[in-house]
Amino acid sequence: MKIKGFQKISLIDYPGKIACILFLAGCNFRCGFCHNPELVLDKGHEIYSENKILDFLEKRKNQLDGVCITGGEPLLSLNLDFLKKIKELNYSIKIDTNGSFPEKLEEIIDKKLVDFIAMDIKASKENYNAITNSDVEINKIEKSIKLISNFGNYEFRTTILKEVHTAEEVKKIAKWLNQILGEKPRKLCLQGFKNKGKLLGEEYRNKKDVEEDYLRELKEAIKSDFEEVEIRS
Repeated sequence: MKIKGFQKISLIDYPGKIACILFLAGCNFRCGFCHNPELVLDKGHEIYSENKILDFLEKRKNQLDGVCITGGEPLLSLNLDFLKKIKELNYSIKIDTNGSFPEKLEEIIDKKLVDFIAMDIKASKENYNAITNSDVEINKIEKSIKLISNFGNYEFRTTILKEVHTAEEVKKIAKWLNQILGEKPRKLCLQGFKNKGKLLGEEYRNKKDVEEDYLRELKEAIKSDFEEVEIRS
């Protein structure tokens, strides 16, 4: 497990909590629009040690509520003993995942080492390999979707690229999730693509940010398929 980034405070990444954010290196997907290519490709050395983070958390007990662990794909390398030590400090833990490691996800749920899960839904079932530039085992994605829904304290989220996520594509995503769960998913967040300059794929480097008006159009198209659809522009 390599901690390559650390944000000491965030008011938006963990719903309802003041949290810090840990960025773990490595990812098994190669989404061209990813804005953390250094993390995905795992370049360089670890920057923050586990002990350094734990010391920080010990000192900030009265100022922070939670710890958000993201990446890259954190479940690729996440140290469960490290999670246990965070829980011993009475912090809530949120994990961001692409859903491709359901066995590890199930383990941290069973061991009560996570309090909130955010799972990225990259595309419709048919377009997963293309959008992630990876050979995705869709059955694992679907297993994670079921696990997270049963866990209860979660959100699904999709980063919207205008050229990829048409209204038809987003409707396919909604239909797929409903079919897997046999009911309306609790929440889907539509996140507008932001071009921050450092992207994994060259084909996305000249793309414009997605406007909030477009996100509203997509929300209107699928709002009846979820208990809640949230826009994050």
